[in-house]
Amino acid sequence: MSLLASLLKTVNAPQIGLGCMNLSHGYGKPVAEADGIRALEAAFDMGYRHFDTATLYGATANEQLVGRALAAKRHALVLASKCGMAIDPAQGKKVIDSRPATLRRQCEESLSRLQTYHLDLYYLHRWDKSVPIEESVGELGRLVDEGKIRAIGLSEVSASTLQRAHAERPIAAVQSEYSLWTLTPEIAVLKACRELDVAFVAFSPLGRGFLSGAVKGEDALEEGDMRRHLPRFNGANLAHNLQRLDAFNALAYQWKIPTSQLALAWLQSQGDDIFPIPGSRSIAHMRENLGANALKLDPSTAAKLKTLFSPEHIAGERYTAEQLAEVDTEQF
Repeated sequence: MSLLASLLKTVNAPQIGLGCMNLSHGYGKPVAEADGIRALEAAFDMGYRHFDTATLYGATANEQLVGRALAAKRHALVLASKCGMAIDPAQGKKVIDSRPATLRRQCEESLSRLQTYHLDLYYLHRWDKSVPIEESVGELGRLVDEGKIRAIGLSEVSASTLQRAHAERPIAAVQSEYSLWTLTPEIAVLKACRELDVAFVAFSPLGRGFLSGAVKGEDALEEGDMRRHLPRFNGANLAHNLQRLDAFNALAYQWKIPTSQLALAWLQSQGDDIFPIPGSRSIAHMRENLGANALKLDPSTAAKLKTLFSPEHIAGERYTAEQLAEVDTEQF
């Protein structure tokens, strides 16, 4: 059992966790603070126990929101955040910096915003390729030694980078985009995780809302929504991809379950070492997503679903060229 699995077991966490980014970052205007607190409290009450945030989200606003909403429940949940990528207030833009001093400062600031003395899981959000991964992970290891974090994670890294990092300090989890719509982890890093007993945390397990049927066209995305700039959500690419979604919707209708639950059930069928963290602004959708935890897909059904969204059937990259240059993942 991986370290993350052990941590989740101590709080009776379901396999599905909650990605908190959507409340403050990436999908248009952030929700009002009172609404965000209400949503996070409701998520805890309905059974979520694994909450994921980051310094980057909302230029630290998301960590502040999570802290205000969940500080009193801190003992009963697994709390994860991320460092190494942040909005520089002086420049007003995203900066990737994984120098040891930066990671330490960001960790201490995150602890304050989240109103806690330690983080259960702390990810290097992006590897700054100008800094050896061993230096960044070495500093995170010192934070473990000091009790400020319990476990180290990496986000959007390749198998080879994971192996280098793990040789320096044990890595508890890798977080990357993984869904029926994005099978990139299956190239190499998922296998490496299993060889090293590292948990895999799947962000955007609903394809940034695509697999839930929330995106009917570009006009459905409000101004400021990051998906407007992603190739898969643009023009002819989106029109092509929506045709693939029609067949998926038909299967969900046939089986009388929401498409979001079918997509999450597929991910869970790939192994009990995979922990999806769908995000939502809607309490109803949070409840619907968590309901997938009770679903079990047989291997033949899982294989049938996968053929619908194999890489050759998807139009457009998951990121822009600039964003792809920032990550360290393998590519089809």
